[in-house]
Amino acid sequence: MSTKNTFIDFSHVIYYSLSIPSANAERTIVLHDSTSINNTLLGFYASANTSYYCYGATSLEDKANKDTLFNLRSKGVRLRQITEITNENVSYNKTLMKILELRHLDGVKGKIELTETELIVTTTPTPQNAKSHQTIQVIHSNVKQLVEQQQSLFEIIWKKAIPAEHKIREIEEGIEPPETKVLEEPSEIFSHMKYVVENATKRLICSSSGGMQLAYNNFFDQYQKILYKYTRGEGEGIRWVTVIDKENKDLVKVFINTGVQVRHVGVLPPINFAVDNIHFYATIDKMESGKIMQSLLISNESSYVNYYSFLFEGLWNNGIDAETRIRNIEEGTDSANIEMIQNSHAALECAWNLIRTAKEEVLIMYSTPNGFRRQLQMGALELFNDAIKEHPDVKIKLLIPSDEQITATVWKAKTDSPQQVNFRIYEHSLKSRITIVLVDKRECIIVETKDDAKEDSYAAVGLSVYSCSRSIVVSYASIFESLWKQTELYEELKIHDKMQKEFINITAHELRTPVQPILGLTEVLRSNTKDNEERKLLDSVFKGARRLQKLSNDILDVTKIESHSLQLVKEQFNINDAILNVTADMKMQSLSDKVKLFSYKPNQEIFVDGDKERIIQVISNLLNNAIKFTEEGTISTSTEVKGNRKREVFVSIKDTGQGIHPEIEPRLFSKFAAKSFHGTGLGLFISKSIVEAHGGKIWAENNSDGNGATFTFSLPITQEVLKN
Repeated sequence: MSTKNTFIDFSHVIYYSLSIPSANAERTIVLHDSTSINNTLLGFYASANTSYYCYGATSLEDKANKDTLFNLRSKGVRLRQITEITNENVSYNKTLMKILELRHLDGVKGKIELTETELIVTTTPTPQNAKSHQTIQVIHSNVKQLVEQQQSLFEIIWKKAIPAEHKIREIEEGIEPPETKVLEEPSEIFSHMKYVVENATKRLICSSSGGMQLAYNNFFDQYQKILYKYTRGEGEGIRWVTVIDKENKDLVKVFINTGVQVRHVGVLPPINFAVDNIHFYATIDKMESGKIMQSLLISNESSYVNYYSFLFEGLWNNGIDAETRIRNIEEGTDSANIEMIQNSHAALECAWNLIRTAKEEVLIMYSTPNGFRRQLQMGALELFNDAIKEHPDVKIKLLIPSDEQITATVWKAKTDSPQQVNFRIYEHSLKSRITIVLVDKRECIIVETKDDAKEDSYAAVGLSVYSCSRSIVVSYASIFESLWKQTELYEELKIHDKMQKEFINITAHELRTPVQPILGLTEVLRSNTKDNEERKLLDSVFKGARRLQKLSNDILDVTKIESHSLQLVKEQFNINDAILNVTADMKMQSLSDKVKLFSYKPNQEIFVDGDKERIIQVISNLLNNAIKFTEEGTISTSTEVKGNRKREVFVSIKDTGQGIHPEIEPRLFSKFAAKSFHGTGLGLFISKSIVEAHGGKIWAENNSDGNGATFTFSLPITQEVLKN
């Protein structure tokens, strides 16, 4: 049966008590028949006095359900719901937002309803059980401990869920949220790849010949379309890095003749990857004979896209042009020395002998932290010391993956090593199974880690490859240097971030304590003095203390924003009142005689649902900013309501001051974005966070006449009333 048509009229409801002898008895029961379910729901909704929480989808196409929610709200019950918002249900979720507080969470299934004292769980038949005509079941409980546990769980999920207005804006504006996931169904992978290639105007690919065969078998027409766009000046075309040999050279020729740019490298990284306009893709599958991969990592996060674009460029710059490589193969002039070493003792001996012969540089990238520890136990530090004694100018760089204990291990190794040995710990999301040793950019050995749990290096090592091929050595050297630089930048960013957070915390706490007494005592002195000169001095002290108070408040706001703890106390208010109040306060300040702040004259009342004090803070920040950078001229404030379905108010503050400096413009709303000694550069960052927390946007641009700038922010409106 369906429970959607349960209408609640609270003036006539009779509470159904589960046939419990005592009204205070705690029970949990499962209901199957429609009469019991309807009676239980009647009593459940009637029991709600302060709160009604729901986890699950609710269709507002059912009038009875809508009326029930309206009746609950009319009683003063707080209504909150977590659901999954999609393209298909955006419309009725917009309606739902007008009745209750709504948030989005991916993958919401089932339905759980809570009041302050009771719990309802509605189960629906699975597709398999539906064939056997299994009915809906309702679990009802008034057990206090169970209800409180579910309320606590709901609060946790509520905090993690996304406000509905944000999710709806993403859907309507086509914004793709940051996401990293793994596809594991071949059919899903194929469909995704086809969609991506059809819509791309750029492809950077690093893959085995199997990846190229896969593209030829399934997506060659789509690749030709990308190249056709490229010939018309659209996009960046296709570049491909791969290993070219006798077996795949003819296939490579097909891609070259189509317009794909291809380069050869001796050894590929341990993963196949591709980067397009905004996405990154990776797999460790070999895709032999062009078979579709079994798993595919995909991400649109900029850190992945930027890093692998950078890695690709390093491989590309050190690669050999495909036509040159193919010509060498066909003429029989390609004779790189590559040797497979299956004996682990021979492989490690080869690696150590290479290090002993180094004259300029040794680069070692360890596969795992345990691999580094095993080498220390074998006497790697003594080996490095011997190599440096033999050739004092040799430099040794070691890249070691991170784990919980590696920092202490590396610190101890540093104290026992000469200055020529440099250690770096790198964060790695895609774990490697190979250790790479490169010497003087002329020879290398690649050692496979077969079993990282072994304590003995000989038992842990598997197959190894030695090569003196320049293309192979240079390719791996490029990968090593890319990781080395990336690690250096990462360490610098960590230090900078730590210093910044320490600055914020210390400054906020140090400023906060003395400011309030200064303001209070100065105000007392001002009220008790009649001497004009003394009053001027006290006014100066008061203004300075107010500036310190604003600075400390700004720093605390930044801390709250970065820790995601900025709280909004929302109410419906007329935004014109807020603008008029701020403008009046500004006019009372000592503005320059050369600056005129025009009066704001609204022609309609505009109501928004938000934190009034925080919106006033935004308006104050923007007006203060305009006053600060306008030595002579005018400042005006205006509002405009736009939109048909989605009504928004646009608040603009226009000045005729200095305008926005070109160096500051790209990071205008970032922290500490300032090119003067007027302020900390926190105001616009805080304003942006406040506006976006209300579901709005903020932006700025220089005025078209070359004088000054205009700052604008938008907010969703709840009501507008034209004045007579």
